[in-house]
Amino acid sequence: QVQLVASGGGSVQAGGSLRLSCLVSRYTRSRYCLGWFRQAPGKEREGVALIDSGGRTIYVDSVKGRFTISQDNAKNILYLHLNSLKPEDTAMYYCAADTNRDFCLRASTVFGSWGQGTQVTVSS
Repeated sequence: QVQLVASGGGSVQAGGSLRLSCLVSRYTRSRYCLGWFRQAPGKEREGVALIDSGGRTIYVDSVKGRFTISQDNAKNILYLHLNSLKPEDTAMYYCAADTNRDFCLRASTVFGSWGQGTQVTVSS
């Protein structure tokens, strides 16, 4: 069972930056998709950024050019760099893992393991 522990959220003003981290353990490195999702109050959970075992990335249109997903394989840490933050980025952010394939699907339902969430709040 993959275990994920997210950290790094906080409160910033619009235009600011944050870095989210997710410690990932007990996963098979040969094939996986790791991702960051977010959920704002009253809204559905959406996939923000995904990265697969080949290093290919997928971003939701609203964060392209502002957010970057990366991973440190030596430390088993998944990162999400959030730049040029906007109030609409305010949400609970979750990291997740899908270890059944070596490419990413956007649907949150295929991700079998989830971290506990870390809050990002952006004020105008």
